[in-house]
Amino acid sequence: MANVQTQFDTFNSTIRSGRFRNDEQLRKKRNIIRKRLRKNLPGVFKKYNEPNLVPTFKDQGSYKMGTGVKPLSGSGGFDIDQGVYFETPIDGTYATPVTLKKRVKEALDDLTTDMPIRRPCVTVFYKQNGEERAYHVDLAIYSARGSNDDGKDYLATGRETSTADDQEWKVSDPSGLRDSLFSPFSEKSERLQFRRVIRFLKRWKDENFTSDGNGAPRGIGLTLNAHYGFQATYSDYAARKTDDLGAMRTLVDDMLGRFRHQWREKKQEYGHCLVAELPVEPWSDVYENMTLVQMKAFESALKDLKAALDYAHGEVDTQKACERLQKVFGSDFPVPPKSDTARPTPPPASSSGISG
Repeated sequence: MANVQTQFDTFNSTIRSGRFRNDEQLRKKRNIIRKRLRKNLPGVFKKYNEPNLVPTFKDQGSYKMGTGVKPLSGSGGFDIDQGVYFETPIDGTYATPVTLKKRVKEALDDLTTDMPIRRPCVTVFYKQNGEERAYHVDLAIYSARGSNDDGKDYLATGRETSTADDQEWKVSDPSGLRDSLFSPFSEKSERLQFRRVIRFLKRWKDENFTSDGNGAPRGIGLTLNAHYGFQATYSDYAARKTDDLGAMRTLVDDMLGRFRHQWREKKQEYGHCLVAELPVEPWSDVYENMTLVQMKAFESALKDLKAALDYAHGEVDTQKACERLQKVFGSDFPVPPKSDTARPTPPPASSSGISG
């Protein structure tokens, strides 16, 4: 087999998205939003004769977990998650969750001209170099656990146009999710490889699916699939030399093996699909909005990915192996110059039972 770890390392460096503290522009936007909310919310609450709620903030999502990838051109830009927590009970002043989201939007109203209230969040879009939605900050609005009798955080869900029946305070525990995802890994090399394979899956998703609607598997879904199916893999276990190709093959095999015929409660249908359930409350399947047609396309694309990974595993010529991998991962996956010789390398050794 060809040794393509160097190419996977380069690919990871190319697609990896920096965190807030490493990206000056994104850090500034985050801080501006926080400052604006602290300054303007008291006046907004006073306008509606409501209690003044002082927000607290938490970085969330892929940037907090270190699994973000740089967006492709035209894919909607960087997606940065920020939790905004208020000490208000779900059965109190803001029993209608969208009302609190409207207050947040009003407090930021002059920040940009593109700030829709979407079902899970308030999104602040920014322009850059003529691109309308070059990057954005997703503000997830919460009723903080300290204000609820059951001690749980609740996410405000619903759009600005949603009826009362389509609005919901939904249990959400992003900090608990992150802890659950990374708790199986005792070694740094395992955690780093886990993050890398998630990035590879996310870039594969961006290259092979459109970003519109529910047709593409969600990034959190792929992260959960990695949680359940990842095994740390090494070409030299003693020296902790990782084998990302081997880890990807094991993970994709596991994902394909989990497709099965099952009842989908939300859509009230029976079909062949993959499930990605949260390991924390509300324990929901994050793929539940995908149709069976979209699931079929998802499975087909995974089979193409498996074929490319298997080809690279069996090919002794590194250039040929990388050319095939580039077809599924996109042009950022590097292809080395033609080698004078193509020598097979010994098969890698997988670690024992490391999985989510």
